[in-house]
Amino acid sequence: MRNGMVIDLEKCIGCQTCAVVCKIHNSLPPGTWWNRVFTQGSVEHQAAVGDNGNFKMEFLPISCQMCDNPACEKVCPTGATHTGGGGELLIDYEKCIGCRYCFAACPYGVRQFNWSDPKTAKIETMGYVSGYPLDCREGKAAHLVYTQNRHKGVAEKCSFCAQYTSEGELPACVRACPGKARFYGDLDDPTSEVSKLIATRQVYRLKEEFGTEPKVYYLSSGS
Repeated sequence: MRNGMVIDLEKCIGCQTCAVVCKIHNSLPPGTWWNRVFTQGSVEHQAAVGDNGNFKMEFLPISCQMCDNPACEKVCPTGATHTGGGGELLIDYEKCIGCRYCFAACPYGVRQFNWSDPKTAKIETMGYVSGYPLDCREGKAAHLVYTQNRHKGVAEKCSFCAQYTSEGELPACVRACPGKARFYGDLDDPTSEVSKLIATRQVYRLKEEFGTEPKVYYLSSGS
């Protein structure tokens, strides 16, 4: 099994819903975003992109690319970054020492770092403490791959919502997307929706020249 994601850029409206629900469902502290949405061809989110005298808006959601050949996993000195049983690239929060080698190795710039205690930061700046979902452990080694009580000094990123997918649910961003632009499933299953989309539509992956073999595919706008 190799779980992956397909994002249809023709359906993405740049609403940032994926970023917001990711932040809420993964108990992210202020300033931390596992999902981001960029406007292609612009440094500002709402700037228009000129195309042969016409204007259009094209958006590019970015999160962990869940690489099959992950550079970050190779440089992790403790094994905190590891590939789970479903092919997801995960982090064991009990093993991460915050060295940030993964930051240097990742060509996609998706790693985030807890500079302060997330729970304390949320109380001070947002006035609440989230209490759901509960801790999630994965594999025979019982890696702690999700916890709301992540401490100061750990590196983190999207996990495809391991706390949900381990229970048979879809990632929060897939469920919440109002344009139905996100699809999640087994890339090794030719009958899965993601496999059918990849086989029948024009797709690309980010920075394939690095040989990381991402498991996130983008359906080209207009394909």
